[in-house]
Amino acid sequence: MSARPGITEHLLLVLLACIWASSFTIIKVAVPHLPPLSLTTWRIALAALVLVIVARARGEALPRSLSDWGWIVLAGLTGNVLPFSLISWGEEKIDSGLAAILISLTPITVAALAHVFTRDEPFTLRKGMALLLGLAGVVVLIGPESLMHLGEHALRQLAVAAAALCYAVNTLIVKKLTRTRPLAMAAGIMIASTLLLAPVTLAAEGLIIPPVSTALLAVTLGVVHTALATLIMFFIIGRAGASFFAMINFLIPVIGYGLGVLLLGEPVRMQALLALLFILAGILIAGRAPARAHQRE
Repeated sequence: MSARPGITEHLLLVLLACIWASSFTIIKVAVPHLPPLSLTTWRIALAALVLVIVARARGEALPRSLSDWGWIVLAGLTGNVLPFSLISWGEEKIDSGLAAILISLTPITVAALAHVFTRDEPFTLRKGMALLLGLAGVVVLIGPESLMHLGEHALRQLAVAAAALCYAVNTLIVKKLTRTRPLAMAAGIMIASTLLLAPVTLAAEGLIIPPVSTALLAVTLGVVHTALATLIMFFIIGRAGASFFAMINFLIPVIGYGLGVLLLGEPVRMQALLALLFILAGILIAGRAPARAHQRE
């Protein structure tokens, strides 16, 4: 059963949002030298290697049952393969701002699915208020004018919304997998993702060995932004629940903007500060929601 998030879970959520937000900058630098599919495959394969080593060091063997591997493959599909493909295809025609808003539907979808499929995360008025504040923050940050394009390139927009659904399903699967041997399960997800992506990458881009500087970026993405990030994700979901963890989708755009201000000298906008207030208020309200008070039988 998920407990009420404490200071540790809140700090780890912010840390993980920083890790994932900074990955966009590294990817932007690496992609000219290593195409997207190849970069993703190298990144996930390196993460798989690291997580296998960590799991074995902690005495956790990889799962052997077909049932476990079925869930692991589904987690790999919904957490890596499908959303990556859907977002890439969708953003060929729609702008990144609208895509960010559509991806921000993930926490709302997680809350709805958790209410239906779990016993310890019912939907409450407090949770609904937190989600609305978080979504409002993202809309304020990106700009309400992005919503004017809803309905254009409808299939592309639906693809990005479907990616949000994939991430929501993945969050609940990870919650299920954290109950037994979380390190081994995390390693299994990366192994499955690598095996699913590798044939597609070889067919589309061939085998590409990156130059040393790009290889170092791929190693950073694999070790820090994927392996370490996965361990933090499993910890947060296992301790605080899927709905609380999903609030990270509201934080990432704001932190990404903040990194642009700090590293690229982008101007500070008042709407970004307002967006941050909305999102932090939503996360604090979500974190205060009692985990046991409304448990359903």
